[in-house]
Amino acid sequence: MADHSNPNVIALKPPDAKDIKQRLLQSLPSTLHALLPNGVLRAGKFIVGDISGGKGESLVVEMNGSKAGLWHDFATGDGGDILDLWAGVKGFDRKSQFKELITDIQSWIGGGIPTSQPKQCKQSSYKQSQKLGEPTAKWDYTDAQGALIASVYRYDPKGQRKQFRPWDAVKGVMKAPDIRPLYNQPNIAKAKTIILVEGEKCADALIGLGICATTAMNGAKAPIDKTDWSPLKGKQVLIWPDHDEAGLSYARRAASASARAGALQVKILKVPPEKPPKWDVADAVAEGLNIHDILKNWDRVVAKDKPIKPDTIPLYSVADLQADHSPMPEDLISPRVLTPGGMLVFGGAPKVGKSDFLISLLANMAAGQDFLGLSSKRPVRIFYLQAEVQYHYLRERIQKLNLADETLERLSQNFVMTPQIRLILNDGGIDKIVRSVKARFGERPPDIIAIDPIRNVFDGGGIGGENDNDAMMFFLSRRVEELRNQINPNAGLILAHHTKKVSKKYVEEDPFQALSGAGSLRSYYTSGIILHRLDEMRPERNLIFELRNGPEIVQKTILRDASGWREVDSQAERLAMRSQAVKLDAQQLRKKDAVIGLIYSEASQGRVYTARQFSDTFENKSGLGSSRSLRNRLNALSTKGHIKFFKNADIYGLPQAQRSRQGYICVEGMALGDGTRILPTHFKHPKTNEVLPVDDPENWIVALNSGGLS
Repeated sequence: MADHSNPNVIALKPPDAKDIKQRLLQSLPSTLHALLPNGVLRAGKFIVGDISGGKGESLVVEMNGSKAGLWHDFATGDGGDILDLWAGVKGFDRKSQFKELITDIQSWIGGGIPTSQPKQCKQSSYKQSQKLGEPTAKWDYTDAQGALIASVYRYDPKGQRKQFRPWDAVKGVMKAPDIRPLYNQPNIAKAKTIILVEGEKCADALIGLGICATTAMNGAKAPIDKTDWSPLKGKQVLIWPDHDEAGLSYARRAASASARAGALQVKILKVPPEKPPKWDVADAVAEGLNIHDILKNWDRVVAKDKPIKPDTIPLYSVADLQADHSPMPEDLISPRVLTPGGMLVFGGAPKVGKSDFLISLLANMAAGQDFLGLSSKRPVRIFYLQAEVQYHYLRERIQKLNLADETLERLSQNFVMTPQIRLILNDGGIDKIVRSVKARFGERPPDIIAIDPIRNVFDGGGIGGENDNDAMMFFLSRRVEELRNQINPNAGLILAHHTKKVSKKYVEEDPFQALSGAGSLRSYYTSGIILHRLDEMRPERNLIFELRNGPEIVQKTILRDASGWREVDSQAERLAMRSQAVKLDAQQLRKKDAVIGLIYSEASQGRVYTARQFSDTFENKSGLGSSRSLRNRLNALSTKGHIKFFKNADIYGLPQAQRSRQGYICVEGMALGDGTRILPTHFKHPKTNEVLPVDDPENWIVALNSGGLS
C-alpha cells in the first residue's frame, strides 16, 4: 500500500521566465481573479476598472488565442503582457526588478507538485478525503484543447450521504478553482447546440447518447459569477432543469449568464408538471424515454432568441432618406396616435372609465368617423381582446353606443371582440387567439389589435411579474409582438393598462410615469394616452397624449353623459350655469341635477332607495361614475340640503329601509306614482353631519355655501 503521508515532491526549479509566463497563461482565469478580484469574465475577455482593481470596464485582458494575457487600459493607455500586469498590480518595475518579479510569481504558483493520488494534492486536503474512503466516481474538467483544469470526486462513505470534492489541478489543491470551468469543453467547441444540465451524471447520460451536454461545477449550487461561461459564445443553448424550484431558479440565472456570455440562443425546457419532484435528465434516460423527441418537441421558454439576420442591421445614409419621396403610411388613428406597426398604451386608474372610453374609440374608428378629434381615413378592422367585462355587460355597453344605423352597419363587420376571456398570452394562448382571429377575419386581417388590460393576460416567461423590466420586455417582445406578427405584422397595437396609486399631483406633473409596472414599458411604445380624473366629485376627465412620431396634441377635457363621450369647455359650462344663482362648478351642478332628477323619476315609478342602494344601482350608468363617487356626491348634496331623508316608509305603504340609520333619500317635490307626495322626516346638519329631525316638512330648507341656512 502506498504511503500517502509523505507524497513525492518534485524539487523546486530555478525561476524560468518563459515557463512562469506559460504557467500563468494556462491558469489565466484564476490568475486574473487572484490579482484583481473585482474583475469579471465577459465574452472571452477579463474586464476591470483599472490596475489597482477598482470596479469599472476600462482595463481589458484578452483570454483566448495568441493574444491571451495581453491587456490594455483604455483610460490611461497602459498595456502589455501578463508579466507586465503582475508587475503593475504588485508594484514591481519589470526592467530593474525582473528577478524579484519572477520570484514573486513563482512563490504564488508553488514550487513543487505532489505525485501521489490524488495528483498534486496537498497533504491536509488528501487526509481529509481519505476519511471518506475511495472515490466512487471522478469527472475531469478540461479546456477545449483537453488540458486538465479541475476534477470532481464523488465519495459514498458508509452510513453517510454522498459527498463531492473538487480538485484544482492548476494550483494543486483540493478545492474548486477560483473561476470554475464548464464540463465537456472539447465537445462544446465542436458543437452548435449545447444541452446545459445539473451535474456531471446528467451530462454523461446525454453524452452517452451522442448529445453534446455540459454542466457547471456544483450543478444548481454553482456560483454563477464564478463560472466561466465563455465557451457558450455563439452556441444555441437549451437548459434542462431538475424538476424543483431550485432547478428552475438555477436555470433562469444560468440562462442570463449564457446570454451575457454571447450565446446565440438560450431556451429553458419546461418539464411537465406531472413529473415527480427532482426528476432530471438521468431519470428520463433511465426510464427509456425518447430523449431526442423530448429535446425537439417539449415546450420551452425563450430567454434569448437568434436574431432574424444576425450578421446585418438595416443602415441608411442621409442621401438614401432624402431620396425616398414615397407616400407616408396612412395613420390608423390620426393624428399619428396609432400608426401601422406602432403601439399605443392607454392608461388610467381603475374605475376611471378606460374600457368604456376604449370601446367608444374603437367603435368610431371601425365605423370610419371622428371621435373627440381623433379619426381614421377609412373604416378600420379591429380585434378587441378584452379580459374584464363579461358577455352580458359587454352587450349592454355596445347597445348603449350612440351611433346611427348606417354607422352600425359598417361597425358590425369591422369590430370583433371577446367577452371576458381567461387565458395567458403564452405559446398556447397565442396559438388559440391566432386561430380564432384568422377564422373570423379570413384573408383580410384586423388593422388594429387591442388588449384590455394587459395585466390579465401577462406572461413574463417565468422571469418575473409586470414590475420586472426583463419580464415586461419579454412580454412585449416575445408575446405581444409574436401575436401581432402571426395575425398582421403591420397591425397597430393598443394596450390598456392601469396607472399606479399615486397622488394626483404626481400624475399632473408627469402623467406617463404613473403607468403601473416596469419602466421598460414606456421606452417601448410609440404613443400613449392617459385618462385622468382630477376630482372624484366631478365627472370630467383629462385626456393626455404623448406621441413619439407626431406633433403634440393639446390635452382635452372630456366627460361621459347620456349621449356618449364629448369634449367640454369647463369655463363655458360654468357661465351657462350662473343662472342657477349657486356658486358651484358647472359640472357639479350638471351632476347634481342628474342625481336629483333620477331620484325624483324613480320615485314616480314606485322605487325609492337608501343612499347605498342608489349608489350601487346606478354605478357607471348615465355618466354618473363609480359607486364610491356617487356616495360622495349624495353626501355633499345632503349636506347642502338638496337631499333629505324619510324614515316613515310604512305610511306610504313602503317596506322599511334595511341596514340604513338614515332611512330612504328624498328630494324636493318627490311623489310616488299615485301622486302621493313624500315629505322628509330628517336632514343632515351642514356643520356636524348629524342626521336630525326636520322642524317643518313642508318648508324645504337648503344650506348656503357659507354654511348658514336659507
